[in-house]
Amino acid sequence: MKSAAEVPGTASDAVHTPRVGVLVVAYNAASTLERTLSRLPQSFAESVDHVMVCDDASQDDTYEIGLRFRDTATFPITVVKHERNLGYGGNQKAGYRWAIEHGLDVVVLLHGDGQYAPECIEDLVGPLVSGDADAVFGSRMLEKGGARRGGMPTYKYVGNKVLTGMQNALTGQKLSEWHSGYRAYRIDALADLDLASYSDDFDFDTEIILGLVRAGKRITEVPIPTYYGDEICYVNGMKYARDVTTDVVRHWAHGHGFGGGVQSVESDEYALKEEYGSHAVLLEWLSRHEPSRVLDAGCYDGRFAHHVRALGHHVTGLDRHKHEGVAERVDEFIEADLNMPLPSGLDATYDIVVAGDILEHVVEPHLLLSDLAGKLRPGGELLVSVPNFGHWYPRGRIALGKFDYDQRGPLDRGHIRFFTRAMIERLIDDCGLRIVEARTVGTPFNTFADNGSDTWQGKLVRGVERTDRGLVRAWPRLFSYQWIYRLDVV
Repeated sequence: MKSAAEVPGTASDAVHTPRVGVLVVAYNAASTLERTLSRLPQSFAESVDHVMVCDDASQDDTYEIGLRFRDTATFPITVVKHERNLGYGGNQKAGYRWAIEHGLDVVVLLHGDGQYAPECIEDLVGPLVSGDADAVFGSRMLEKGGARRGGMPTYKYVGNKVLTGMQNALTGQKLSEWHSGYRAYRIDALADLDLASYSDDFDFDTEIILGLVRAGKRITEVPIPTYYGDEICYVNGMKYARDVTTDVVRHWAHGHGFGGGVQSVESDEYALKEEYGSHAVLLEWLSRHEPSRVLDAGCYDGRFAHHVRALGHHVTGLDRHKHEGVAERVDEFIEADLNMPLPSGLDATYDIVVAGDILEHVVEPHLLLSDLAGKLRPGGELLVSVPNFGHWYPRGRIALGKFDYDQRGPLDRGHIRFFTRAMIERLIDDCGLRIVEARTVGTPFNTFADNGSDTWQGKLVRGVERTDRGLVRAWPRLFSYQWIYRLDVV
């Protein structure tokens, strides 16, 4: 880029006064830029640390008009022109890098076309300077009817409301609008985001919201007036809707353990599927027994064992690490690597051995299953569950050439062995075990949303669950999420 001025240094004060800057993104804004900058309130102009005008390779005189305004401006201003068009998101990235590098505390995004009222800029800055927010968005939807009175076209109003509703539903937010380009950020919040990985297109604004949500940042909205004039809109509405929808669905999928890559931490629902899933079936089977000695192999933090103890059983937990809280949830704990032969001190004294969602995590499941069967007393029972690699989700990912590990499910990042029904039943037979009872469960959609609520999301989840369970009965090899077995020794 070529620069028309350098950013002056700022003397430090005994009491730090937040340094507030403005990033003006402009493209072919020759007819509006000067008027937009002139509308900044005098009180703000007297206190602003710096204004950066980023001309994104305009084909008109935007840059030259910016230079002309700079020569008479009453506040510090830098005007730059990119040698090539970086795109709406790319232009912001360049500006935010400048804001971070120059030690600003707050940066406001202002459009050079005048669509967003500069007169309201102090309303956006206030919550950031006071420390009450990490990001402030100007919303045209907070004032009922304001957007339509301000000239927002009907199709844009409806599209805004529909997209915002979908985005709130999938992210758990309650924003009145996701699509305003009038925003202000604390620089330390921006510095925590991987801005370089975000889109260079118009969905950058959505990606930055998702980044703030993932980082747990505080977002506040303030009302702004709506104005639609004769400015040229460069947004392809259909492409924009598709892009922001893709971004939010991807965010939702990653947050629930799907979509490839490792981007979230293991959740409670992943560790314990007690409402609908393998653990629910295992607990049902365990409830049929009188108080017994139970060995829980791969007990993790003992939450499943806690439920088993509540049924009256004596539980010995077995895992390679003593996770926090496990000592309080089991009667005994033995530290052992399940990829190695089990400790000799484990005698064949257990009435029930549970291997729930563990065989897929070991190098030699045949050896572990045989070893666990050897810890049963005569007449004892072995309970096993494994994910179904033949489930439609991994099949679909492979068919699309997008095989990758997730945070949970059949493609869990910790899985090193994969089982179809034929494979797990052949393993059971090879280990000298007999299937007493077999169950299947479908995809645990209840872990993705509150299926007990009366919201449309809850009703949708309940409907999907009913459909999925019907499909499991009709075509278990494709729709079963897990295979679950009661076994005894032949």
